[in-house]
Amino acid sequence: MTWVWDHIDELLATSWEHLGLALVPVLVGLLISIPLGWVAHRYRTARAILVPASSLLYTIPSLALFVLMPLVLGTRILDPINVMAALTLYTIALLVRTVADALDAVSRDTVAAATAIGYGPTRRFFAVEFPLSVPVLVAGVRVAAVSNISLVSVGAIIGVGGLGFYLTHGSQLSPPNYAEIIAGIVLIVLLALLVDALLALLGRFITPWTRARAGVHG
Repeated sequence: MTWVWDHIDELLATSWEHLGLALVPVLVGLLISIPLGWVAHRYRTARAILVPASSLLYTIPSLALFVLMPLVLGTRILDPINVMAALTLYTIALLVRTVADALDAVSRDTVAAATAIGYGPTRRFFAVEFPLSVPVLVAGVRVAAVSNISLVSVGAIIGVGGLGFYLTHGSQLSPPNYAEIIAGIVLIVLLALLVDALLALLGRFITPWTRARAGVHG
């Protein structure tokens, strides 16, 4: 416990760094996944290609992908962009199917009604289909965010920052610094729980009709 209090400022700063490495890829991956997911939802042939391809991408071990990124991007091995680029790919791999499934879940009767009153494809997507798909989409984003917070820790093996540093550094000492290791693990878990809770609240806030529907049925 003494070690934790002696390094509290460092732990907090590293936690912020860890969040940045994990959540920026979620945002970028989401922005890329929305149009890809829409294409997969709209065209059966595209879905048959995009969904299996994204699933295959997610099977690549994170450490291998972190090491591969400098060769693809031309960056230094210790550049944080390598971890962020790899996690963006993992986010896309998770969310392409989620976006397609979320749009599939929108009632066809609702889409037909919007079309009948004069909504064109673009307006219908942004005003009707996408908003109604948000509850399912938020669930997928929560999974991606928690997954990324965990995977950032692996980056410590190649020397990239984040709370994973305390796991590797603490275990390499002789004797191991268990306070350092436990502090890193606890903070990673707390960040994952906090981000998941905040995203759940955000999802409820931006979809007030789901709360109203729940109240009616309750």
